[in-house]
Amino acid sequence: MLLTGIARLDRRTKNLTKRLHRGDIAIIDHVDMDRLSAESLLESGVDVVVNAASSISGAYPNLGPLLLVRGGVELIDEVGQEVFERLSEEDRIEVSDGDILLNGEVIATGKRLTVDAIEKAMEEATAGLDQQLDAFVRNTMEFVDKERALLTGEVAIPHLHTRIDGRHALVVVRGYDYKADLRTLVPYIREMKPVLIGVDGGADALMDRGFKPDIIVGDMDSVSDAALCSGAELVVHAYADGRCPGRERLEQLGVQGTEWRSPGMSEDLALMLASEAGADLVVAVGTHWNLIEQLDKGRKGMASTFLTRMRIGSRLVDAKGVSKLYRASVQPSQLIMLVLAGLIVISVVVFISPGARAFLSLVLLQVRTIVGL
Repeated sequence: MLLTGIARLDRRTKNLTKRLHRGDIAIIDHVDMDRLSAESLLESGVDVVVNAASSISGAYPNLGPLLLVRGGVELIDEVGQEVFERLSEEDRIEVSDGDILLNGEVIATGKRLTVDAIEKAMEEATAGLDQQLDAFVRNTMEFVDKERALLTGEVAIPHLHTRIDGRHALVVVRGYDYKADLRTLVPYIREMKPVLIGVDGGADALMDRGFKPDIIVGDMDSVSDAALCSGAELVVHAYADGRCPGRERLEQLGVQGTEWRSPGMSEDLALMLASEAGADLVVAVGTHWNLIEQLDKGRKGMASTFLTRMRIGSRLVDAKGVSKLYRASVQPSQLIMLVLAGLIVISVVVFISPGARAFLSLVLLQVRTIVGL
């Protein structure tokens, strides 16, 4: 099958998905494609994804490649880093089986992944998951010893103007099913009016549902300019070694942010911020907790996540999967009862109201006149 499209290139998949359009061919460099990246690629409408790296290396059974191929996307794998040197943004290219062609010339070749091939690779990766788990646990315990202050020590949080003390706080992270879970929580947001904290792209999810985030926490790499300029207070995640990837982004936009140096993930900082600022309840949407989710994020341990959750304790409610817990539906019997109740109300009104009886008689007379009775 020969497929043609405009090439869009980026070594970071989450950056590329922001500018993809239906019919484009996505050129990425993504080892062990995670589920969230695959879902974003599917939402963009692309028909072909070309990966310079291995979409499933065998390190763990990542779901991304299987979701893409089952979604009808052609996935060409391991074409090599040269593809980024041979192609430019907006080149019109062709893809035939595993070949990438520019002006009729083959410039890169990879392997076309099928569902069967991916499922076989996932089975092999699952068989070796014990080794990943052992390494993950060792790294976690090693870092727990270094970061134990997150559990027992004082945490100096940034001073913010948004009042959190005594309120609920909703922390939204770009994780599994975060959009569906957030949609389910819309009535809760409208009724309880919690402090809305978006972690990077989680702020855009809030805006997509019609809510303005109060606070945005993160590296500022996967959040839109619109969210950063929305008036939310910005807390920029700086790492323990002093690096602050989001600083330059904010300077380019001309917006102010507060830097917070801390180990761990940005979502851990957001949860800690809400808790230490005095939130009565912290509701988390899309956070990463289990082994596969942590590996999807490229983490070799989860010390900060573990310690943060231990510190917050019972005030933390994880809303992950809440959209699957219960889906309201109307049964036929309920519709019948509703109609009957309406008819009873109308009958009572007609019976006790002379005006209603006169109006009903007039309507019946008009109907008889029309049909000739």
